[in-house]
Formats: sequence, C-alpha cells, structure tokens
Amino acid sequence: MRTRLVYALFGLTAALLGVATGHLVASLLNPASSPVLAVGSTVIDLTPTPMKEWAIRQFGSNDKTILVGSVLLVVLLLAAVAGVLARRRLAIGAGMLVVLVAVAAAAALNRPAADALDLVPSLFTALAGVAALWWLDRAYRTGAVLRDDGAGAERLTLGADDRAPSRRGVLVALGVIAAATAVMGGAGRLIGRLRSRPEDIDLPAAAEPAPALPKGIEGDVPGMTSFRTPSKDFYRVDTRLDTPVISADDWSLTIDGDVDKELTFSFDDLLGMPLIERDITLTCVSNSVGGPYVGAARWTGVRLTDLLDMAGVGSKADQILSTDFEGMTISTPLDLATDGRDAMVALGMNGAGLPRAHGFPARLVIPGLYGFISATKWVTRLTLTTYAEKSAYWTDKDWDTDAPIKISARIDTPNALDELPKGENLIGGVAWAQQKDGVAKVEVRVDGGPWKPAELGPDGGNDYWRQWVYRWDAEPGQHTIAARVTSGDGEVQTAATAEPFPGGSSGIHEFLVSVA
Repeated sequence: MRTRLVYALFGLTAALLGVATGHLVASLLNPASSPVLAVGSTVIDLTPTPMKEWAIRQFGSNDKTILVGSVLLVVLLLAAVAGVLARRRLAIGAGMLVVLVAVAAAAALNRPAADALDLVPSLFTALAGVAALWWLDRAYRTGAVLRDDGAGAERLTLGADDRAPSRRGVLVALGVIAAATAVMGGAGRLIGRLRSRPEDIDLPAAAEPAPALPKGIEGDVPGMTSFRTPSKDFYRVDTRLDTPVISADDWSLTIDGDVDKELTFSFDDLLGMPLIERDITLTCVSNSVGGPYVGAARWTGVRLTDLLDMAGVGSKADQILSTDFEGMTISTPLDLATDGRDAMVALGMNGAGLPRAHGFPARLVIPGLYGFISATKWVTRLTLTTYAEKSAYWTDKDWDTDAPIKISARIDTPNALDELPKGENLIGGVAWAQQKDGVAKVEVRVDGGPWKPAELGPDGGNDYWRQWVYRWDAEPGQHTIAARVTSGDGEVQTAATAEPFPGGSSGIHEFLVSVA
C-alpha cells in the first residue's frame, strides 16, 4: 500500500509539471491551446443549457474558475492512477499520461480557429509529464529490489544498504520537479498578465459625443451601485476561459454575405470614421432577477448602419451573423439592429480603448437586446444572411432569436444578510427599461402592502439605467421588501416568474430583512 501511495504521488507530481509546462508554452503561443483550458472549453460546449444556468446561479462569476478546477482535479486523479500503474510497468503509466494529453490535444484542435501550432503545448505537456514520471521511477528503483511478499506476489522494497541513497534520490527529484512546476506556473501567469495588458489606443473625439453624465446618488446611499460602472468592475459572461490577445494592427472587420459588395475594414479605418458616443446599459440573458450581470458604461464606436450602408444590404437577409476571431457566432435580427437604435461597432469603453476582456479591438453593442444576440466581443466578421441558411451558437442551443431586455428593478441595499436598525432606512438600487422610453417610476412594497413611489436618481437616457431610493421607517421584526419599475410607455414590470432560458428572466426582486 505504501508503494502504491508513493507512485500515486509520482503521477500527481508528473501531471502538475506537465500542466505547468503546457500552460507556459500556451501563454507564449495561444492561451486557448493550454491543455486544461482546451478541455474546459470543450466541457462548456458540451454542457446542457440547464446545467450551465444552474452553475451560473450557484457560482456566479466563479463558475469558470470552478470548472477549470474541476477539470484539473479529474486530471490529477487520473494521473495518480497512472502513477500506480507505473509501479508495475513504467510504460503503462506513461502511456496513460500520454492518453490524457491526447484528449487535451484533440480538444485544442477541435476549437473553431485551431491550427497545427495549437498541438505544441500538448506535446510539451506530454514530454514533461513522461520525463518526470521516468525520473521519479528511476530514483525510487535505484537500490530497490523486488521481493516475494509471501502471498505469491512481488513487491518493490528498498535494499538494506541502499535505503538512504534511494530516499535522497527521490526527495531530490521531487524537489527539483516541484520547483520547476512553481517556476513555470508563475512564468505562465506573468506572461499572461503581460500579454493581456491593454494596447495604448488614442481614441479620436466622437463626432456625436454623449452629453455629460449627471452625478449619481451612490455617495448619498451606502451600498448603491455606481451610476457608471467602472470598466474593471463591468461583468463578463462569455464562453471563453482565457482572455484573447489580439493586436489592433492585425485585426480587421469583414462585411459579407447578402451585400452589394464585400468590405473589409482595418482598425485604423474605423478610427478614421465619424464616431458616436452613447451611454448604454448591457444585460446578460443569464442574469436572474436581482442578479449582477448588468452594467452601464459609455461606449464609443462606429454606427452599425453606417457600415451596412457602405456594403449595401441585399433584399434576402433577415439576420446579421457576427463571428469572433475564433469562430464563435452570434445572430442578431436585422430589423432590430437597424430600427434606429444606437447600434455600433464599439472601439472604446468609458473614454478609453476597450479592455481585452471586453472585446478589444472591437465588439458589437446594440442597446435593448440581451448580449447573446447583440454584443459579440472580438468581432471580425458580419455576415448578412437568413436564419434559414445559417444558425449561430446560441440559436443551436434553442435560445430565443428575438430577445429584448425585459424591464426590471434591482434592490442593491439593504441585502438579506443585513440587520437594520429601527427607524429610517434607505432602500435603493437600479432599474432599466431600454427601448421602452426609459424608466418612468420605481415603486417599493413592504410586507405585501401597497406599492409606494421611490425617488429617482439622475437620468442618463432611455438606454441607461436609473438609480432610485426609498426612505423606509422600519419597525422591529422581519419584513419583506420588493421593488418594481414602470417604463415610459406605461409597461409595468411583471410579477410572473421566468427562468433566464430561453429569453431572459422575469419576476419581482423581493427578499426578507430583519430590523432590530
């Protein structure tokens, strides 16, 4: 049993060195080709929608971290088995490690834009893992002998005269491999951070600038969401486990399909066009009622219809199939993208170039539609086509094709974990009603009583959220608080509950609080 545990440790150690080596090589070539990330991405693609939504509800923005950790845990458990197999015959254990890496290599090659170079990290992973297992096995077997255990089987033991040298050899090998793993793992993370630094982009002044955004009320209401979401705090929901590193000099945007003429634009081409600047709230379709996947920012870019007019849209197209740099596709109804809303190919966010995590060099921003049909990041192609001819990633998974953002109010403060003092307390949050003439009013209800109007914060436009606050004279005990919004065109937020799949959640944000 002791020998099996030792060899299980050898398998774990060899796998960790291989993973660190592969991650380092991938960070130099293509982060998505890292074996663990490649397998994780494949798991995402194969996971049924209900399970994905469950993971988002349970783990929030940590869902991808937990996924990568789960993949790594399974790899390490299988590597431990490989180590035990190597105890009897090194070739069998090493062969199992190679099979594990081959699965990762196949996952890396299965990515839409993969090429032969994406096999290199897996190759180095296999070489490092097998070499480490060979070294550990050799160090352990030095001075060791196979002896009959009395039950008709042989077991590996150390000779009496060679016990100390063999132990030292194993410890030296483990120490060197552990140090190499730590160095390469740290180097990979450092290179990843250096590569993901934003490019220094000088955005020209917008031809149509947005008016100055009024000061929010977050300073007066502790716990209130900022009126403008800082770029570093803006939510990120996508299918990628890495942050793509794309150079503006190498990037281009092609418009093709049902158009009079196919056009390709460089990044500098777009910078040289008249830019618009708009304050727009984005929402992920996976956002549950009261959830965090919504943010408001100032976006700068080229009006989408300007680009489409240059290409000349044909008479057959009913969708824009947008494709990112690696082949991820999103479909947008053509009539919604061109109905007069401020749809754009965005180049800037909050006065600076797009952060890499949010789509640099360019992304789509179409107000009033959930992101899965409107907000393609790292976009490189816009194809005018029909839903009958081509379908996109989320369409194939049976999400809605038309997905307007549902009006909603969220309570930011207090939260269900707070214990409030008796007397005046502030209930506050944000509400949005895009393409519905904006937010007309927000109301608050306590303990199922009548709806009472809240005070609205500043107005950033119909496509932007509104802050709100309600002053509540609280009595001791437990109370339920709820909030709802009414849009400018008279629509009252529905109390009917719906899950995010297939067209966005609905219902009233309501929860229990305690007053001392």
